[in-house]
Parts: sequence; structure tokens; C-alpha cells
Amino acid sequence: MKRYVYINDENLAKDIYCDNRISNRKYTIWNFLPKNLWEQFSRFMNQYFLLIACLQLWSLITPVNPASTWGPLIFIFAVSASKEAWDDYNRYLLDKKANEKEVWIVRQGIRKLIQAQDICIGNIVWLRENDEVPCDLVLLGTADPQGFCYVETAALDGETDLKTRSIPSACMGIDGVIECPSPDKDIRRFDANMRLFPPFLDNDVFPLTIKNTLLQSCYLRNTEWACGVAVYTVEDFYHVCVEMIRGICGIGNQTKLGMCRGIPEPKLTAVDAMIDKLTGAIFVFQIVVVIVLGIAGNVWKDTEGRKLWYVRYPKEGPWYELLVIPLRFELLCSIMIPISIKVSLDLVKSLYAKFIDWDDQMVDPETGIRSNATNTAISEDLGQVEYILTDKTGTLTENKMIFKRCCISGRFYGNESGDALTDAQLLNDVSTGSADVIKFLKVMAICNTVIPVRSKSGTISYKALSQDEEALVCAASRLRMIFENKNGNILDIKFNASPLRYEVLDTLEFTSDRKRMSVVVRDCQSGEIFLLSKGADETILPLTYTGQQVRTFAEAVEQYAQMGLRTLCLAWRKLDEGEYQEWASMFKEANSTLVDREWRVAEVCQRLEHDLEILGVAAIEDRLQEGVPETIETLRKAGINFWMLTGDKMNTAIQIALSCNFVSPEPKGQLLIIDGKTEDEVCRSLERVLLTTRITESEPKDVAFVVDGWALEIALKHYRKAFTELAILSRTAICCRVTPSQKAQLVELLKLCDYRTLAIGDGGNDVRMIQQADIGVGISGREGLQAARAADYSIGSVSGTSLFNSVSLMAYNVFYTSVPVLVSVLDKDLSERTAIVVFVITIHSYAFEKSEMEEVAMVALSGCIWLQAFVVALETNSFTILQHLAIWGNLLGFYVINWIVSAIPASGMYTIMFRLCKQPSYWVTMILIVATGMGPVLALKYLRYTYRSSKINILQQAERLGGPILSLGIIEPQSRSPLDKDLAPLSITQPKNRTSVYEPLLSESPSATRRSIGPAQRFDYFQSQSPLASTYTRKDN
Repeated sequence: MKRYVYINDENLAKDIYCDNRISNRKYTIWNFLPKNLWEQFSRFMNQYFLLIACLQLWSLITPVNPASTWGPLIFIFAVSASKEAWDDYNRYLLDKKANEKEVWIVRQGIRKLIQAQDICIGNIVWLRENDEVPCDLVLLGTADPQGFCYVETAALDGETDLKTRSIPSACMGIDGVIECPSPDKDIRRFDANMRLFPPFLDNDVFPLTIKNTLLQSCYLRNTEWACGVAVYTVEDFYHVCVEMIRGICGIGNQTKLGMCRGIPEPKLTAVDAMIDKLTGAIFVFQIVVVIVLGIAGNVWKDTEGRKLWYVRYPKEGPWYELLVIPLRFELLCSIMIPISIKVSLDLVKSLYAKFIDWDDQMVDPETGIRSNATNTAISEDLGQVEYILTDKTGTLTENKMIFKRCCISGRFYGNESGDALTDAQLLNDVSTGSADVIKFLKVMAICNTVIPVRSKSGTISYKALSQDEEALVCAASRLRMIFENKNGNILDIKFNASPLRYEVLDTLEFTSDRKRMSVVVRDCQSGEIFLLSKGADETILPLTYTGQQVRTFAEAVEQYAQMGLRTLCLAWRKLDEGEYQEWASMFKEANSTLVDREWRVAEVCQRLEHDLEILGVAAIEDRLQEGVPETIETLRKAGINFWMLTGDKMNTAIQIALSCNFVSPEPKGQLLIIDGKTEDEVCRSLERVLLTTRITESEPKDVAFVVDGWALEIALKHYRKAFTELAILSRTAICCRVTPSQKAQLVELLKLCDYRTLAIGDGGNDVRMIQQADIGVGISGREGLQAARAADYSIGSVSGTSLFNSVSLMAYNVFYTSVPVLVSVLDKDLSERTAIVVFVITIHSYAFEKSEMEEVAMVALSGCIWLQAFVVALETNSFTILQHLAIWGNLLGFYVINWIVSAIPASGMYTIMFRLCKQPSYWVTMILIVATGMGPVLALKYLRYTYRSSKINILQQAERLGGPILSLGIIEPQSRSPLDKDLAPLSITQPKNRTSVYEPLLSESPSATRRSIGPAQRFDYFQSQSPLASTYTRKDN
């Protein structure tokens, strides 16, 4: 289905298409109550509590006031709903800030400021340099006379390289109509047409491509201004519902980025899932008990009960009489699942989340941005993560490239000093005018899309399409080859104070398939034409002229790769005028074709890029975020697996993975590559990699696999079972050139294998992955706030009556049992136990006393509170003032509250607490309850610490004795070998005709445990057992 966008005429589209309001909200005012109740009652535990509460409304079967259950139930649902409302309100505030951001639009030739949410289809949006694009635009004009502008798409596809965008070739006015397809999530394609109204060019139709667009969440760079017409906008859920009611078809988030995000689903934590399962199991057990006891009770009633005059059973009862006794037993058995557990969990989760907000150590020192827990319901899952899936750009790296070393004509520079820019030999060759060095520096300074900017003080800075290009141009400038000015296609260079001028005739742009970039330039002084090229070694080295020796350059590439440096090969060739003119006509024709344009352009480029003279190899360092390698190494030792999901190139991703300790160094490791463009190629590659992984499974090797987006798409669609097995066998994966949708699919694949996943990213292209993961972490970084807005964390009595009074029972469920557990978030290791001794001791202590039922009930309740306080105190490992206040303050608060209630005549507890506190038997009973209840607990604790100490027990004892705990390594059961102490350097060998099995490479961390189909050897205390590969689902040994 097509849509027609009338330029600068919003009235024709205002009632058809949605506006531009961003929304990451989960609820609206209208659907909050029903949707929240539906989500809460979708959990079995809540359904169980509702069933018990409803049964207590039947006075014939319940011995207590229904308020004892309905009160806590309403309270916990109110707390949960309030917490959800608060989380959603915070998301609303973030959306509101984005929606109310002011943007310029042009109406009838006049610029006007409006809010971003008010942009309509057909509006002309005016952007200034460094502005964020608020919706999908078709470019109509720029400050550049040739109609070009530059955009940063890192928030969209994860690539930091700036992209060139241009206005349509025949865009002479702003009055016309754009015919574009229905919204889709393909961020690399836009097939549309534009027709300008007469008198422009006789109403001809002009094709539009993705290069004529500015997509939402990109940033305008290196361009003073640009303007474009809005073709796809954003919409929130509320307006979608209104439009659906009105019968309007244009609904939903219609930008390409919005289509990639998807709809977030409610997240269920591992603890909640476990409690639901336990609740279900206990409920089944209750049903069995209720059936057995119900049948026995009815049989006794019919055979013996009706004979007893004091029971007063009627001779004939109603039809539902058989249900009364079983349902009474059900209510009696309901204490097996205490409702207080729900109260405690919700309050503890909220407090955990606030601790994240309050943590002063989780503040970015550069920006001052604090961590924030947007979702307060999943805090406990942070300690159960098994897989971390991370973006690369802006998450692992800083995107700060530095030129470090180079090899020119077989001579290495920078090996001794570690920095080629300070290498004495290179500086001397520059001073003496070495011909090979000058050629190398010219390619560094010219073969790029860099724009030099001169400040008022005269200093020159560079705005580059990529950090690589900026590093090369800056390095050339320091080596006296200074790129001074760019005027259209004319480049002004100065070398040793001598001016040089070149005209750029054509630019052969970099693509993921070509893996190289070239420019055709003319020397304005001599008139000679040159082809300058730079790119990956596997694409440049095979293009050399016959006879040139490239072995030294290949060795340089391998040496620099071992150091974790990014490498680029530089080359050039002189062209004849006739050869260039013939090629230029073919190049122009290929760029104007509408069918298979990219393939045609690549074919024409290949006709020119041959017989190159290799000048040398440049090595660039990509700086990592501070502490990334150490953090990843520590988490891998803890048994957490890492996957890198990036839109960047494969070579770049591999090098970053090596630098980050994503994969371990050799000699014991392997890096396996899955590639191919067809089903057969991907199938063979996947089978080969999977076979290698199975073979190495019996060996202590750290196997990682690499896959690009194209092969991943085929594998997930046609060979999902095999790919899933590979994912389980490999602890590490590097996925390159992947789309936002593919990132989410990989997260979903691991979740289907019953793994707990955490996804972290900082761009709009990471939003869907973050929403799909069990835990989503968004970074408020250079790529905007899209990820942070969508993330969970941003950087982070069989007698027929009740023993207890209804008010006391409700308070026990809501307050007395929840407050001590609530402060357990301050403890490091806590477990709570209960004892049946309370009832036994209470009944026997008051067996011969003339006491009211309420007195006995209060004694039993007091025993519960006392025993609970001492058990919690015993199980607490690290006391703080708050914990003392909560444990003993809770005990004191119990007496204060009940003294107040006992003073109220209508409370049903009048004078009871006053009388009890005066009785010595009451306090003796408390001592007996605590002593009897704590005896088994102390005995078990002694046996556990003395004879079956866990690792945490050992560490706790060492800490209490004052012993040093210097590192995690002291609890490793296996010592490291000499080989582990001296790890060999990394090595990447890229042979010309390499196979998918990329080895030898990488070794395992000495403390990591390999996943194994057969027996596996445990290397480290922290490493948990892994699932069996053959089942594709998690199985704990």
C-alpha cells in the first residue's frame, strides 16, 4: 500500500496519518486498571490468593473475618499497581521531554518553532548542525551548494561513520508530491518517487533512494543546515486507539526506527517464575489433601457426626453440603502459601531499585548522569544473569581512534617507540622527502571524505565521516602533510610549506562487500590523474600489479592485528586520460540505474581498482571504555557468557572482541566464522563450524563463533535448530552487520533455551534488543536517549474457628512479617524459617488456664513475632543500624500497636494485652517458644558451618576471623598451570583462501568451564554447570 505526501501541505494528511508523539509508556489513563489487573492475575500465585479470598466470603466455611485476607490482598495489589504506575510515569516524563523539544518547520516560506510531537506528514522540517532528526524526512535542501549533507547514524545502525545524504537530483522547488511505500523496518532501503508540480520540469517523476532521506534519531553533522519533508512519523498508543475507533488506517509508530523496536512484553523474573511453580505444586498437593480429608470428613459426618447431639447436623442438607467440609480444609491448608511473601517481595524489589538510584559509585564522572531503575520489579534478576548481549559502539569503545604504527615500502615505523608519530626514522624520511613516504602521506590526507574547519585563531580541525579517517588525516597533518581546505571538489594540501592542489573527480564509496574506498583525483599542477585506495588487507592486497611483493605487508597486518590494532592498506595507481573518461561514463550510468544499482556500481568500481601499487599499512588503535577488559574478564570467570551484537564490520568487531577479553588468547581457543550469501553456502559453513565445536567440546577450549547479518538471517530462517545448538555450545558469539530486528531475535533464541539474559546498548538500534531481554540496560551516551528511555535500567485450626483475631492476622501478613524481610536487602545472605512449636507450646502452656480464645491467640501471635525476630537475627550476616531497627523495632512495635488496640473497647481485644503482660506464664511461654524453635536452627547451622561449609561460608568465616581475602583466586580448587601464567599474545592469521574454521586462535580463561555434551571439568568455583547441547533447553546437573 502506498502513501502520498504532499510537500508543505499538512492539511491533506493531517486526518489520515498520525502525528509525531513519542511514547514508551506501558499504560494509559483508560487502560491502566484493567490492563494492570490482567497482568497481575495472569500469575498463578495471585489467582490462588484471589480464590482463597473469595472462599472466605462464604460465611458457612470460613472461621475468620474475610478482611484478614482481602485486606492484605488489596494492599499488595495496590502496592504493585502503584509501583507500575510510578515506573510508567517516569517513562512518561522522559517521553514528554522528547516530545516537547522545539524544532523548526517551514510554512509558506516562513520558519516557525513548534514542538516535535506536533510535526505532521508533509511538514518541512528545518535542521541545524548537530540537531537530532525528529522523524523520517526526504531531503529537500542543504547548506552545501552541491546539495550534500552528512548524518551520524550510530543510533540507528550502530555505525559511527558519517553517511553522505543528498537532495534529489532535480529538486528545484518545494511544491509537489512524494509517492512512498507503506512504512517498513528496512533501514537500508527506501524506494519512492517524487513529482514536482508544474511549472517544474513538466511534472516529471524522479526516483528517491535511502541516500535522499534523513531517518529518525540520526544527527546532522558537518552541515550548517538541512531541510526535508516528513514522510513517516511516530505515534503513541492512546492516539492509535482513538484513530482505530474513528476508522483511520494510519496507526502505530511508522518511522523505520520505530518499526524496528516492536512492542515490549511484560517481564517475569526468575524468582517470580519459581514462586509460581512452587505455588502450583503446593496447590496440587492441597487439592489431594482436601479431597482425602473431605471424603473422610463427609463419611464421618454421615456415620458418626449426625449421632452427636451437640454437633447439630441437620438430617437433610442443601445440595452443596458435600462441598462444605472440603472447602473448609482448603481454607485451613491455605496457610501453606503465606500471602506475606507477596508483600515482602514487592517491597524488597522496590528498595533494591532505589539502592541503584542512590548509588554514588554508579555516576558517570564526565556527564554526571546517575543510574536509574526505570523498572523496579526485576531487581533480583541482576544476580542471575547468564548471558550478556552487548552493543559495541559507544558501549565497549569510546570511538577515539589514534594512529599508532605503520609499514611503508617494507619498513616498520613505531615498533621501538610504540608511536609512529614520534619515530625518529619516519620523521627523518619526511624531512628528506622520501618518495614512498610522501605517496603514503598523500593517500592518508586525500583518500577520505574529511572536511577541514579553520577556527578564528587559525587552527585547523577535521570533521570526518569515520574515526578512522580522522585519525589518518590528523596523523598526516602531524607529519607535515596538512589538509588545509576543501572548496567543492578542490583540495588544498600543504607539505613542508609547499602548496599542493588536487581535484576530486569521483569517489568510490566504501561498502561492506567491497571493504575499501577509493577516490579519483587530478593533480591541478601536472594534470595527471591518480586512483587512491585504502581498505582491508583481504580486498587491497589481491589487487596489486604483477610482480609486487606483498609478503612484508601481510606480515605487518598480522603483527598489528596481534596487538589488537585496526589495520588499513593504502595503495594508488596512475590513470590514463582515455581510460578514466571511458570508465567515468560507465560509472555515471551505473549510478543512475534503478535496478540493482548497488551491484552495478560495485561492478564498475572493480573495473578501475586493479594493478594497484601497495604503499604500506597503517595501524590504528580504537580506545576502549575504561575498565571494560577487566570487567568482562571478571564476569566471564563468574560464569557469565558474552555476545557482541553490532552493526559494524566483521574485522572491526573481531579486533574489539580480542581487546575486550571477549574471547580468550591462544593456544587453546578457537574462533569460528560462519559466512555465505546463499542457503547452501551458509549450510556448509554452519555444519563445518558445528562439527568443529562438537569435536573441541571434550577439550578445555573456549570456542567462539562469528557470523554476519546476511548469514545470520539465513541460519535463523532455515537452520534454526543447528544454530541453536551452536549457540549453546559456544560461550561467546560475535554477530556483525546485524539489524535491530536480528538483535532481538538472538535475545529471544537464548530466552527460549531458558537462559536469563541481559542486553545493554546506547542507541536507538538497541531498543528492541533491550526490550526483548529479561533485563534491559540503556546507556545515556553520545547516540541519544532512545535506549535509556526504553530500558529497565539506565546507567542502573481444625476447631472451626481462627486462632488469631482478624485484625492481628491482617497485620501479621502485611507488616510484622514483611518489615524484617524488607531490610534483608542490606544483608548478603538471608533465609527465613518458621516453626510449628508456637502452636504446641501455646496450647500446652494455657491448657489449664481459664483464658479466653483471644488471649490464647495473642500468646500464639506473640510467639510467632518473637521467634521470627530471633531467626532473622541469627540468619543475618552483616548488621546495620537499619537492620537492628527493623528486627527489634518491629518486635517493640508489635507491643505498642497491640497496647493501643487493647485500649479500644470495640476492637475485640479489649484489655487483653494489658492482662497478658502482667502474667509470668506469658513471658515464660515466650522464652520456651524461642528456645524450642531456635534449637534445631542452631544445630543445623552448626552442622552446616562445621561439616558442610559452602564457599560463601568459608569466606564469611575468614572475614570474621580477620583473614585477608585478596582475590577470587584463593577459593579456586585447581591451581593454574605455568602456561596459564604466561599467556601467549593474540594471533590472527588471515590467509588468502581461508576457510570458515578460523584457527588457531584464542584460548580459554583458565578459570572458565566449558559447556560439554559429555562430562565437563569444573575449573572455577563461580562457573555453574551448563545445559546439555543436545536438548537445546537448560538442564541443571
